[in-house]
Amino acid sequence: MEVVSFSIGVIGNVISVLMFLSPVGTFWRIIKHGSTEEFESLPYICTLLNSALWTYYGIIKPGEVLVATINGFGILVETTFVTVFLLYAPAKSRTKTAILVGILDVGFLAAAVLVTQLALQGEKRIDAIGFLCAGLNILMYGSPLAATGTVVTTKSVEYMPFFLSFFLFLNSGTWTIYALLVGDYFLLVPNGSGFLLGTVQLVLYAIYRKPRRSKNDSERLQEEWQHECLISSSSHDQSH
Repeated sequence: MEVVSFSIGVIGNVISVLMFLSPVGTFWRIIKHGSTEEFESLPYICTLLNSALWTYYGIIKPGEVLVATINGFGILVETTFVTVFLLYAPAKSRTKTAILVGILDVGFLAAAVLVTQLALQGEKRIDAIGFLCAGLNILMYGSPLAATGTVVTTKSVEYMPFFLSFFLFLNSGTWTIYALLVGDYFLLVPNGSGFLLGTVQLVLYAIYRKPRRSKNDSERLQEEWQHECLISSSSHDQSH
């Protein structure tokens, strides 16, 4: 059983690497265009906090080396993404992002580490961090849904990156299996919830992946076509 769970954990780590790196295309677009456009920073802020706390959890709980190492990698990747977002976001969005980073990724993280180190010991410390990680993991898995309003309004998934949602879905499914095998409910509950949230995101993507052309667009194209036909006909008549 230990061999099987370790193997699943390794597979989970590989998928987690792909999940962490999945927004690379989005951030290359941001750098190329010099703007974050309508992309949301919340998923990356939440993932950074989540990675930091899971790294802490993996360090203080015996036998969770796989959890600590992959989330340590996640800290590096998400810090890079958040930094890029701060550099290229419009003023209003940059301020919002900076405030959230300060509150969540600095203030909340520091408070969680200090309180658990000073006030709790042993299993109580592990349980407290486990509860925090579980709650934040659910928030991380659901954070791409922050773009839901934009998706529904524009009837387009342009600003809800597919690969981020897909790898969150795949990652949560794999870690759910791992959690079942090792009997870690702090991993099971959030990843099981993440699997459901990931399913919702993929369904939403399937519904809106092809932008619907509105009636006004169709009428505009028809008018342009008729206009071109009139110009062509007029040119033809003049030539005679």
